[in-house]
Amino acid sequence: MKVKSVNVGERKTINYKGKIVETGIFKFPVKEIYIDTEGVLNDTVIDRRYHGGINQAVYAYSENHYSYWKELYPNLDWHYGMFGENLTISNLEETKIQIGDIYKLGEALLEVTKPRQPCMKLGIVFKTQNILKQFWNSTKSGIYFKVLEKGEVTKGDKLVLIKKIIGSPTIAEVYNSIP
Repeated sequence: MKVKSVNVGERKTINYKGKIVETGIFKFPVKEIYIDTEGVLNDTVIDRRYHGGINQAVYAYSENHYSYWKELYPNLDWHYGMFGENLTISNLEETKIQIGDIYKLGEALLEVTKPRQPCMKLGIVFKTQNILKQFWNSTKSGIYFKVLEKGEVTKGDKLVLIKKIIGSPTIAEVYNSIP
């Protein structure tokens, strides 16, 4: 598994159906990121109830999932970071990665904590709230990590398994069990 892109977002205020909404979901590729214990430096997180913090410090999404979504939404301006992810990683597979697994990535040491649960802001990016049901009906949730050791991560770094947690559920199993 290799980092294809590192992404951050800025605070953006938009008018959504007559309501002013602030978001940091519009991520864009940068040269490098520094992963700290509660998030990625210089990345905007608006609603800390659902994003950022100790158990959701870094969000990763699989590059391999992009082709699936591009087929459903061919008219979007596609780029890495579209799902609000800090890390776009090749071959990141939710059906194989387990809660508690520990990975080395660049200078950082990361622990798998949970799948992402989509919110209406993903629908804003995709220009339709239909994406939420489609996202929920897939196992393409992406993965949140806790930071055990902070550090710099750049495009090309490899996500290397350090410790496998035998018997722990996979990200996909946890995601499919959310009511």
